[in-house]
Amino acid sequence: MKIETISIHAGNKLDEDSRAVTQPIVLSSTFERGKDGGYPSGYMYSRIDNPNRKSLENVIAKLENGADCCAFATGNTAGMSVFQCLEPGSHVICPDDMYHGLRNQLKFVFKGIIDLDFVDLTQIDEIEKYVKGNTRMIWVETPSNPLLKIADITAIAVIAKKHNLKLVVDNTFATPYGQQPLALGADLVMHSTTKFLNGHSDVCGGAVVSKEKDAFWEKMRNLQVLGGAVPSPFDCYLVTRGIKTLAYRMRGHEYNAFELAKYLEAHPAIERVFYPGLKSHPQFDLASKQMTSFGGMLSFCVKAGEEAARSLVNNVKIFTQATSLGGVESLLEHRYSIEGPDSKTPKNLIRASVGLENLEDLIADLDKNL
Repeated sequence: MKIETISIHAGNKLDEDSRAVTQPIVLSSTFERGKDGGYPSGYMYSRIDNPNRKSLENVIAKLENGADCCAFATGNTAGMSVFQCLEPGSHVICPDDMYHGLRNQLKFVFKGIIDLDFVDLTQIDEIEKYVKGNTRMIWVETPSNPLLKIADITAIAVIAKKHNLKLVVDNTFATPYGQQPLALGADLVMHSTTKFLNGHSDVCGGAVVSKEKDAFWEKMRNLQVLGGAVPSPFDCYLVTRGIKTLAYRMRGHEYNAFELAKYLEAHPAIERVFYPGLKSHPQFDLASKQMTSFGGMLSFCVKAGEEAARSLVNNVKIFTQATSLGGVESLLEHRYSIEGPDSKTPKNLIRASVGLENLEDLIADLDKNL
């Protein structure tokens, strides 16, 4: 089936009693055992499994063409669970531009537990130089946050397989609609389902999809069950419902973002625009080959500097100054101020999550304030 059909049907189950076409929310924390002590429904306890979580995991696994999926309470929890599956002392190669929340988790929560190198993954010839005897994983984020760097998943997969490393791709910005990392050689795909998969800025969640059910994946599933950092049934219901419109939402996000990127690139007040769909993007050719959609995220630098960038995000009316991304509403954020003093993000950079409002309204809002 195509992605539109998978999105609508793979996360839904017809209720046998009511024949409701939309799956009900099952809030029960526990499930009745059979006379033999077994679990005839297949469910025992909601930390272990729940009908709504099973539906969510099924649709995300199918969207990514994976063997299985584990859903978590947040995107950071999903990432943390991947790193917790590594043995202490393992070395991980990470991108130099990545989501600051996960980067800080690695630097502070896993300090002394995991050895790290933050590398420019766009420089393929340099990556292998960082592989050591204790290297176990390469973590890729493409497009990256917030500079929209594009990493060559296929080329990095060759390096990973050569050294028997796990290749994990954070596919949050691209979504399964825009990129299929497992088909390009990745072993695992991670999502913050809070973002485009849910698409309505009203729930937090995360997910990890595996290409195969190997020993590493069994460790991951066991960690999910024993750690218990799982989404509630209602959260699962919301994300599953959001996914139903994913393909159509992403078309709107991409159209608005692409047109906005071209408008900003031509504006005299803008120093630079970061969007993989622009021919001026350093990895435009790779993005065109690797991605089926350039997505709804872009960043841009204001010529007049940091204070002008801060003024812009404070004075727009349709855009909202807020953290997060992927909702139907457009957001702007001055990234340096949230990432902290060790941030390598330019101080005059604004990240935009381009929503589904009328394009002319969005341009008018920026134009007035630029």
